[in-house]
Amino acid sequence: MNQEVRLFGAIAVRPAVLPLISRFETATGFTVAVKWELNPTVRKEIEAGEPFDLVITNPNLVQDLAAAGKVEAGSQVAFGRIAMGVAAKAGSQPLDIGSVEAFEHALKSAGSIAYASEGTSGGYFSGLLERLGIADEVKPKLVAVTGGQTAPAVGRGEAELGVVPVTSILAAAPEVMLVGRFPAELQSYVDFAIGISADSTNAEAARQLSEFLMSAAADGILEAKGVERC
Repeated sequence: MNQEVRLFGAIAVRPAVLPLISRFETATGFTVAVKWELNPTVRKEIEAGEPFDLVITNPNLVQDLAAAGKVEAGSQVAFGRIAMGVAAKAGSQPLDIGSVEAFEHALKSAGSIAYASEGTSGGYFSGLLERLGIADEVKPKLVAVTGGQTAPAVGRGEAELGVVPVTSILAAAPEVMLVGRFPAELQSYVDFAIGISADSTNAEAARQLSEFLMSAAADGILEAKGVERC
């Protein structure tokens, strides 16, 4: 039997899932081969024929893949959600973003703001600026970053602030710090679900990995890394 499980996941969940993989490998003897991309790219590559056994991406994308015959019908389970946050270079002055007014002031006062131009979070942030009526003032300051490098770009000094899922900010420590999560009124959680490939070469191992990632034993690590169970 093939002892390798191919996991294809969204970059935003990588910091939370990676510590769990070694535990799963130790417990089962399986080897997990991982690949990480932005959510839209995950779907695009799977639709184009990228082989996988287990996928973690947005629930609607898992549904799309199931409808396309790429994900096994009935295998989808809700994995968790990740809050949006603001990042700054470690050691920066504390910044208040606890209210809508403070959040708007921080964005308008920043010299530059990095965001994930091709990711789910970037799409939400762009729409939020329009909804708040500050797009014209803030958009000239935006620094588009690709490939899940938004938080590290802040650490390198390429932008004063970064807007990205909390998992990515926590993973970029110690160079980057979490200023805070979006105010409750503006918060948008990026949801994630797990699906098993309809053409898995090791369906039983994929099912075991899905069950392990959904188990209570994983909750503590996921919470510490910024993933909230739905």
